[in-house]
Amino acid sequence: MSDAGVIEVSILERSFHIACRAEDEAGVRQAVEYLDRKMRELRDGGKVIGYDRIAITVALNITHELLTLRLGNGFDMGSFKRRMQSMSARIDQTLAAQDELF
Repeated sequence: MSDAGVIEVSILERSFHIACRAEDEAGVRQAVEYLDRKMRELRDGGKVIGYDRIAITVALNITHELLTLRLGNGFDMGSFKRRMQSMSARIDQTLAAQDELF
């Protein structure tokens, strides 16, 4: 990883040092927060005990979520984002045209 820095993160009160580029840091921190939240939810539910088991169970759950979004029901997140950007651009154009009327 070129031009990588190291950030410190915490997951279930354990510290980890992770290499990442400066431009990726916000996304990495967001992923860490999501992972930490999911692991806490599982741990606090009391059904799974042990850090390793919690981590693997959450990894499987997140993988399932990802595959469901990518493959399930033909839903394409990239296409969805493009459509939302296109709609937003049309709304902006319409609002700008209305501003010219007044």
